[in-house]
Amino acid sequence: MSDQPPSQTDMELEADWHQVRDFLVQHPSLIRDDEALLEELGLRINAANVVEFGPAALARLSAAKHRESSARKELEDTAEANFAAQAQSYAAVCDLLEARNHSDLARRLNDAAQLRFGLTCGVIGLEGPERTPAGWRALGPGTVDSVLGHEGQSRLGEPRLADVLFAEDAERIQSVALVRIVLWNPARQGVLAFGSSDPEGFTPDMGAELVAFLARVVERTAERWPVL
Repeated sequence: MSDQPPSQTDMELEADWHQVRDFLVQHPSLIRDDEALLEELGLRINAANVVEFGPAALARLSAAKHRESSARKELEDTAEANFAAQAQSYAAVCDLLEARNHSDLARRLNDAAQLRFGLTCGVIGLEGPERTPAGWRALGPGTVDSVLGHEGQSRLGEPRLADVLFAEDAERIQSVALVRIVLWNPARQGVLAFGSSDPEGFTPDMGAELVAFLARVVERTAERWPVL
Protein backbone atom coordinates (compact mmCIF):
# COMPACT_ATOMS: atom_id res chain seq x y z
CA MET A 1 0.00 0.00 0.00
CA SER A 2 1.31 3.45 -0.92
CA ASP A 3 2.27 5.86 1.91
CA GLN A 4 1.75 8.89 -0.33
CA PRO A 5 -1.17 11.17 0.63
CA PRO A 6 -4.07 11.37 -1.85
CA SER A 7 -3.62 14.01 -4.50
CA GLN A 8 -5.82 17.07 -4.88
CA THR A 9 -7.43 15.45 -7.95
CA ASP A 10 -8.23 12.25 -6.01
CA MET A 11 -9.85 14.24 -3.20
CA GLU A 12 -11.88 16.26 -5.67
CA LEU A 13 -13.09 13.10 -7.46
CA GLU A 14 -14.07 11.51 -4.15
CA ALA A 15 -15.99 14.63 -3.11
CA ASP A 16 -17.77 14.73 -6.49
CA TRP A 17 -18.70 11.04 -6.23
CA HIS A 18 -20.25 11.57 -2.78
CA GLN A 19 -22.33 14.38 -4.19
CA VAL A 20 -23.43 12.26 -7.16
CA ARG A 21 -24.27 9.33 -4.89
CA ASP A 22 -26.32 11.47 -2.51
CA PHE A 23 -28.18 12.93 -5.49
CA LEU A 24 -29.00 9.48 -6.94
CA VAL A 25 -30.22 8.22 -3.57
CA GLN A 26 -32.60 11.18 -3.39
CA HIS A 27 -33.75 10.73 -7.03
CA PRO A 28 -33.64 6.95 -7.80
CA SER A 29 -36.15 7.27 -10.63
CA LEU A 30 -33.52 9.04 -12.75
CA ILE A 31 -31.67 5.71 -13.09
CA ARG A 32 -34.72 3.41 -13.18
CA ASP A 33 -36.32 5.43 -15.98
CA ASP A 34 -33.15 5.79 -18.09
CA GLU A 35 -33.21 2.63 -20.21
CA ALA A 36 -30.18 3.64 -22.27
CA LEU A 37 -28.08 4.13 -19.14
CA LEU A 38 -29.23 0.82 -17.67
CA GLU A 39 -28.32 -0.97 -20.88
CA GLU A 40 -24.91 0.69 -20.98
CA LEU A 41 -24.28 -0.43 -17.39
CA GLY A 42 -25.52 -3.96 -18.12
CA LEU A 43 -28.43 -3.63 -15.68
CA ARG A 44 -32.19 -4.06 -15.89
CA ILE A 45 -35.28 -3.61 -13.71
CA ASN A 46 -37.15 -6.78 -12.74
CA ALA A 47 -40.83 -7.03 -11.91
CA ALA A 48 -40.18 -6.25 -8.27
CA ASN A 49 -38.59 -2.93 -9.23
CA VAL A 50 -35.13 -4.22 -8.28
CA VAL A 51 -32.08 -3.58 -10.42
CA GLU A 52 -30.60 -6.85 -11.75
CA PHE A 53 -27.60 -7.79 -13.85
CA GLY A 54 -28.52 -7.67 -17.51
CA PRO A 55 -27.19 -9.73 -20.42
CA ALA A 56 -24.06 -7.65 -20.88
CA ALA A 57 -23.07 -7.99 -17.24
CA LEU A 58 -23.88 -11.69 -17.26
CA ALA A 59 -21.72 -12.10 -20.37
CA ARG A 60 -18.82 -10.40 -18.61
CA LEU A 61 -19.28 -12.64 -15.57
CA SER A 62 -19.47 -15.70 -17.81
CA ALA A 63 -16.28 -14.68 -19.62
CA ALA A 64 -14.48 -14.12 -16.30
CA LYS A 65 -15.63 -17.51 -15.04
CA HIS A 66 -14.45 -19.15 -18.28
CA ARG A 67 -11.02 -17.54 -17.93
CA GLU A 68 -10.79 -18.71 -14.33
CA SER A 69 -11.85 -22.23 -15.32
CA SER A 70 -9.32 -22.32 -18.19
CA ALA A 71 -6.51 -21.14 -15.92
CA ARG A 72 -7.41 -23.74 -13.30
CA LYS A 73 -7.53 -26.49 -15.95
CA GLU A 74 -4.12 -25.42 -17.26
CA LEU A 75 -2.66 -25.61 -13.74
CA GLU A 76 -4.22 -29.02 -13.19
CA ASP A 77 -2.85 -30.30 -16.51
CA THR A 78 0.62 -28.97 -15.68
CA ALA A 79 0.56 -30.55 -12.23
CA GLU A 80 -0.57 -33.87 -13.71
CA ALA A 81 2.17 -33.78 -16.34
CA ASN A 82 4.81 -32.97 -13.71
CA PHE A 83 3.60 -35.82 -11.52
CA ALA A 84 3.72 -38.25 -14.46
CA ALA A 85 7.24 -37.08 -15.40
CA GLN A 86 8.43 -37.59 -11.82
CA ALA A 87 6.90 -41.06 -11.65
CA GLN A 88 8.58 -42.06 -14.92
CA SER A 89 11.89 -40.59 -13.74
CA TYR A 90 11.86 -42.62 -10.55
CA ALA A 91 10.98 -45.76 -12.52
CA ALA A 92 13.89 -45.00 -14.87
CA VAL A 93 16.20 -44.71 -11.85
CA CYS A 94 15.24 -48.22 -10.76
CA ASP A 95 16.06 -49.47 -14.26
CA LEU A 96 19.46 -47.73 -14.28
CA LEU A 97 20.44 -49.05 -10.86
CA GLU A 98 20.02 -52.60 -12.14
CA ALA A 99 22.68 -52.11 -14.84
CA ARG A 100 25.40 -54.78 -14.87
CA ASN A 101 28.13 -52.80 -16.64
CA HIS A 102 28.79 -49.60 -18.60
CA SER A 103 27.29 -50.81 -21.87
CA ASP A 104 24.20 -52.11 -20.08
CA LEU A 105 23.84 -48.72 -18.36
CA ALA A 106 23.94 -46.94 -21.74
CA ARG A 107 21.36 -49.34 -23.18
CA ARG A 108 19.03 -48.90 -20.21
CA LEU A 109 19.30 -45.12 -20.45
CA ASN A 110 18.35 -45.19 -24.13
CA ASP A 111 15.44 -47.55 -23.42
CA ALA A 112 14.18 -45.21 -20.68
CA ALA A 113 14.40 -42.23 -23.03
CA GLN A 114 12.33 -43.95 -25.69
CA LEU A 115 9.88 -46.06 -23.68
CA ARG A 116 9.30 -43.91 -20.61
CA PHE A 117 9.68 -40.39 -21.97
CA GLY A 118 8.79 -40.76 -25.66
CA LEU A 119 12.11 -39.29 -26.79
CA THR A 120 14.26 -40.23 -29.76
CA CYS A 121 17.23 -41.38 -27.72
CA GLY A 122 19.33 -40.95 -24.61
CA VAL A 123 23.13 -41.24 -24.61
CA ILE A 124 26.19 -40.80 -22.41
CA GLY A 125 29.16 -38.90 -23.80
CA LEU A 126 32.62 -38.92 -22.22
CA GLU A 127 35.72 -36.87 -23.02
CA GLY A 128 38.97 -38.61 -23.97
CA PRO A 129 41.67 -39.19 -24.85
CA GLU A 130 41.40 -42.13 -22.44
CA ARG A 131 39.32 -45.17 -23.31
CA THR A 132 35.54 -44.69 -23.57
CA PRO A 133 33.21 -47.45 -22.26
CA ALA A 134 31.39 -49.57 -24.82
CA GLY A 135 28.08 -48.06 -25.87
CA TRP A 136 29.12 -44.53 -24.82
CA ARG A 137 30.00 -41.63 -27.18
CA ALA A 138 33.64 -40.52 -27.32
CA LEU A 139 34.12 -36.74 -27.06
CA GLY A 140 37.24 -34.71 -27.64
CA PRO A 141 38.87 -32.88 -24.69
CA GLY A 142 37.08 -29.62 -23.87
CA THR A 143 33.91 -30.54 -25.77
CA VAL A 144 31.64 -30.36 -22.72
CA ASP A 145 32.87 -26.88 -21.74
CA SER A 146 32.43 -25.66 -25.30
CA VAL A 147 28.78 -26.70 -25.27
CA LEU A 148 27.75 -25.95 -21.68
CA GLY A 149 30.23 -23.19 -20.85
CA HIS A 150 33.04 -23.48 -18.31
CA GLU A 151 30.68 -23.27 -15.32
CA GLY A 152 27.54 -24.46 -17.06
CA GLN A 153 25.82 -27.56 -15.72
CA SER A 154 22.92 -28.01 -18.13
CA ARG A 155 21.34 -26.68 -21.30
CA LEU A 156 17.96 -27.31 -22.91
CA GLY A 157 16.98 -26.22 -26.40
CA GLU A 158 18.46 -26.30 -29.88
CA PRO A 159 20.58 -29.34 -30.76
CA ARG A 160 24.30 -29.11 -30.29
CA LEU A 161 26.78 -31.95 -30.57
CA ALA A 162 24.01 -33.82 -32.40
CA ASP A 163 26.36 -35.45 -34.92
CA VAL A 164 28.79 -36.56 -32.21
CA LEU A 165 26.30 -37.59 -29.54
CA PHE A 166 23.41 -39.06 -31.50
CA ALA A 167 25.24 -40.59 -34.48
CA GLU A 168 22.69 -42.19 -36.83
CA ASP A 169 19.81 -40.45 -35.01
CA ALA A 170 21.32 -36.96 -35.40
CA GLU A 171 19.17 -35.92 -38.36
CA ARG A 172 15.99 -36.57 -36.36
CA ILE A 173 17.05 -34.56 -33.32
CA GLN A 174 15.36 -31.14 -33.13
CA SER A 175 15.93 -30.29 -29.45
CA VAL A 176 18.16 -31.60 -26.67
CA ALA A 177 18.64 -31.72 -22.90
CA LEU A 178 22.32 -31.81 -21.89
CA VAL A 179 23.63 -32.21 -18.34
CA ARG A 180 27.27 -32.28 -17.27
CA ILE A 181 28.55 -35.39 -15.53
CA VAL A 182 31.91 -35.94 -13.81
CA LEU A 183 33.24 -39.46 -13.33
CA TRP A 184 36.09 -41.24 -11.53
CA ASN A 185 39.33 -39.97 -10.07
CA PRO A 186 41.12 -38.28 -11.72
CA ALA A 187 37.91 -36.67 -12.95
CA ARG A 188 36.70 -37.07 -16.51
CA GLN A 189 34.10 -34.72 -17.95
CA GLY A 190 31.06 -36.06 -19.74
CA VAL A 191 27.49 -35.26 -20.65
CA LEU A 192 24.16 -37.00 -20.29
CA ALA A 193 22.11 -36.18 -23.39
CA PHE A 194 18.48 -36.69 -24.33
CA GLY A 195 17.32 -35.95 -27.87
CA SER A 196 13.80 -35.19 -29.08
CA SER A 197 12.41 -35.06 -32.61
CA ASP A 198 10.08 -32.26 -31.46
CA PRO A 199 11.57 -28.72 -31.66
CA GLU A 200 9.52 -27.88 -28.55
CA GLY A 201 10.48 -31.08 -26.76
CA PHE A 202 13.15 -29.22 -24.80
CA THR A 203 13.19 -25.43 -24.54
CA PRO A 204 15.42 -23.03 -22.56
CA ASP A 205 12.55 -22.02 -20.26
CA MET A 206 12.05 -25.58 -18.99
CA GLY A 207 13.52 -26.73 -15.70
CA ALA A 208 16.37 -29.24 -15.84
CA GLU A 209 15.86 -30.73 -12.36
CA LEU A 210 14.65 -34.18 -13.40
CA VAL A 211 17.31 -34.53 -16.11
CA ALA A 212 19.98 -33.46 -13.61
CA PHE A 213 18.63 -36.01 -11.13
CA LEU A 214 19.05 -38.77 -13.73
CA ALA A 215 22.57 -37.50 -14.46
CA ARG A 216 23.54 -37.91 -10.81
CA VAL A 217 22.19 -41.46 -10.85
CA VAL A 218 24.22 -42.24 -13.99
CA GLU A 219 27.35 -40.83 -12.31
CA ARG A 220 26.98 -42.94 -9.18
CA THR A 221 26.06 -46.07 -11.11
CA ALA A 222 28.88 -45.76 -13.65
CA GLU A 223 31.49 -45.42 -10.89
CA ARG A 224 30.78 -48.97 -9.75
CA TRP A 225 33.05 -50.27 -12.50
CA PRO A 226 36.44 -49.24 -13.88
CA VAL A 227 36.84 -48.48 -17.57
CA LEU A 228 38.39 -51.59 -19.13
